[in-house]
Amino acid sequence: MTTVGLIGSGHIGSTLARLAVAAGYDVVLSNSRGPETLRDLVGELGPNARAATPAEAGEAGDLVVVTVPLRAYRDVPVEALAGRIVIDTNNYYPDRDGHFAELDDESSTTSELLQAHLPTSKVVKGFNNIFFQHLASLARPSGSPDRTALPIAGDDPGAKRAVTEFLDAIGYDVVDVGPLAEGWRYQRDLPAYAGLYAGEGPDGWDNPVPASADAVKAALALARRYSE
Repeated sequence: MTTVGLIGSGHIGSTLARLAVAAGYDVVLSNSRGPETLRDLVGELGPNARAATPAEAGEAGDLVVVTVPLRAYRDVPVEALAGRIVIDTNNYYPDRDGHFAELDDESSTTSELLQAHLPTSKVVKGFNNIFFQHLASLARPSGSPDRTALPIAGDDPGAKRAVTEFLDAIGYDVVDVGPLAEGWRYQRDLPAYAGLYAGEGPDGWDNPVPASADAVKAALALARRYSE
């Protein structure tokens, strides 16, 4: 049985934990405040979930989801994630994270920063472009006509295959955007970002709509650099 380790158990992390357990995965959750603060969530998830430290979650995971604020990415344990497939959910919000020169001048991307921090891990960018409540409600079984697609990017083909299999298991199709450097195409405020899955009108965020692979590809094609 594949184990999913989670470094960060906030909105996205806890939602992914619920989806993973429902799909039959074991999960090991962690956060910066200590395993004891995750007691209620672990109790909700049941016997296939346990809480641990970030290093323990990294060591336990066949797949490891890093879902921490960008400002904290250097705190992600390096040795514990050696050789692991890492899904990076991060986005850059300068008001929250402070300024990163290489992101401001667009010479790098958030997931490339994490990959440089984790040189022996295989980083795949994913789950950064969807609101956590939409992630929870849009999951559909394989083959469903209204299945939603999510973009991923990464430099290792095997890692992307593993992440694609995980997304399929929890209810999503995948659009492979290419290498990790192309992850900018679905970063914040671009057409393939969170609004893609929101319905129309003032209540649209409360009424998410499926987005097919073709819809995601069309949104990705509209991406432009912030400086353009």
